This record gives sequence, structure tokens and C-alpha cells, in this order.
Amino acid sequence: MSSLEITAIVFACVFGGVLVGVGIRRILPEHHLSADSRDVVKLGMGFIATLTAMVLGLLIATAKSTYDNQNSAVKELSTRVIMLDRTLAVYGPETKEARGLLHTSVESTLHHLWPEDKKQHADLTPGESRGTLEAMYEKISALTPHTDTQKIAKSRAMDLTVELAQTRLRLFAQQETSLPVPFFIVLVFWLIVLFAGYGTLTPTNATIVVVLTICAMSVSAAVFLMLELTTPFTGTIRISSAPLHHAFTVLGQ
Repeated sequence: MSSLEITAIVFACVFGGVLVGVGIRRILPEHHLSADSRDVVKLGMGFIATLTAMVLGLLIATAKSTYDNQNSAVKELSTRVIMLDRTLAVYGPETKEARGLLHTSVESTLHHLWPEDKKQHADLTPGESRGTLEAMYEKISALTPHTDTQKIAKSRAMDLTVELAQTRLRLFAQQETSLPVPFFIVLVFWLIVLFAGYGTLTPTNATIVVVLTICAMSVSAAVFLMLELTTPFTGTIRISSAPLHHAFTVLGQ
């Protein structure tokens, strides 16, 4: 299911907790809603609210870490592409084929990570890009340097090619880290219990319904952000392709 679908289900469950609480309030005997009873219920709700905030914060931090790591890898990939291209240019015209393979590799990466059809999912598998990088490494290793500058350029180009392949594999290894399902289920359960408590303790009027609806929408929005950040190459919140596009446009110059 998409992030929006899961968020809608979470909102329905949380707001359903409010309705359950309202129903419980109507059938409870009056002495169950005494001041002492309310104090105990509020104490329990405060405890659950604290646990919920901790788990929600932990999951959001985990999701943000996934997004940041992938975003960093894309920028690192873009930087190394430019550095490798310039290093090959310094070596001389003998690297024309290797630079052409680099161009093909970057083009393939852009196509797979950011497909033109928005309905398609990003493909982080190295595949074609890895094969092109391997062919480029062979082309570079076959070069015969004649000057000290060419020797240094060749050595640096081979190192950058390896680093480029490692960064590309890093994107694949870190792809779409899913949230721990037990954590997520427990979080939603706590939210339902919490909002059921709100519905039980508060009188039913338009103001209360609006406030609780906004609160339910807010926690559902937090869940939406959390889900989006764990899939940085799909969905609404995507990592920008601008750094790699810029690197692609300057290749061969």
C-alpha cells in the first residue's frame, strides 16, 4: 500500500478510537466518571502519551536518517562523477572511450533512480551501471601513461572509479529501509487507546469533535512523513536528482 493509503487507515483507526470513547462515556455509570476516576484515567493516558511520543520520535528519527543517508550518497556520487571526468580529461584524449562509458553510466543511473514515468518505482539495483563502470575500469587500467602527470591521473582515476562503484552500491544497500512493523502496530494501538481516553473524558460537542479531529489528522500526518522518508526515491517526498543532473550536464566539457 502507498503512504497515503496507510495514513488514511491510521486516521480512521485513531478517529475510530474517539468514537469508541464517546460510546463508552454514554454507557458508563456516573460514578465511573467521578473526579477520582478521571484522575486515574488521566494519569494512565499521560503515561501512554509519553510512550507514544518516544516511539513516534524514534521512528521519525530512523526514517530521517534513511533519507539523509541516501541524499548524502547521491551528492557524493555526483561529486565523484565530476572529479572522475575531469581527471580523465587531464590525462588526455586517450580517455575518450572511458569518458563515454562514464556518460552512459550516469545516464543509466538517472533513468533508473528517477524514471520519467512517475508511476514506475525507482530501481536501485546497480545492474547496467555496474557493468559500464567495470568496462570503464578496464579501459582506464589499460592506459599506458607517458608522463608523471598521466601516471598520477591514471592512479587517481582508478581510485575514483572504485569509489564511484562503492557509492552506487551504497544506494542499493540502503534502499527503502522499512519501518519495524511491531513498532508501528504498537504505536497505532497506543494512539487508538489515547484518543479513546480523550473521547471518554470529554463532553461531546462541536468544538471537542473539531479539536480531536485536528489532533487525529496531525498524528496521521506525522505517520505519513515517517513513511515517506523511508522511501526517498518514491512517493511525494523524493530526493532531488538535481546534483546528478548537473554532473551529467558538465560531463565531457
